[in-house]
Amino acid sequence: MVLLVEDDGLLLMEAADTLAEAGFTVLEAPHADQALKVLESRSDVEVLMTDVDMPLGSMNGFALARLVSRRWPRIPVLVVSGMGSPGPHDMPPGARFIPKPYAPSALVRTLHATVRRAA
Repeated sequence: MVLLVEDDGLLLMEAADTLAEAGFTVLEAPHADQALKVLESRSDVEVLMTDVDMPLGSMNGFALARLVSRRWPRIPVLVVSGMGSPGPHDMPPGARFIPKPYAPSALVRTLHATVRRAA
């Protein structure tokens, strides 16, 4: 079960379709606040994939990634962004990053690696 957090509707749909075709079950959230509600109400989320720049909500994807790593340390985190690479304190320990635009095959490969590494 992947929790996919992306504010751009088209990118959300494309990523969700790519992941579903690769065999993942996908939950969608348009911003960090909605993602937190999902995490608080479900125990079956196995990995978080979040965009960084999300104008709606109370935090960006880096802050969400750090919070999820603290509150739900069993959930691995994949951060994606088209705004550049993360700074030294942006990512929580163990999180992975891929830049946008990404090839669908690269996304699937990285997400599988993220889940395997956490197992």
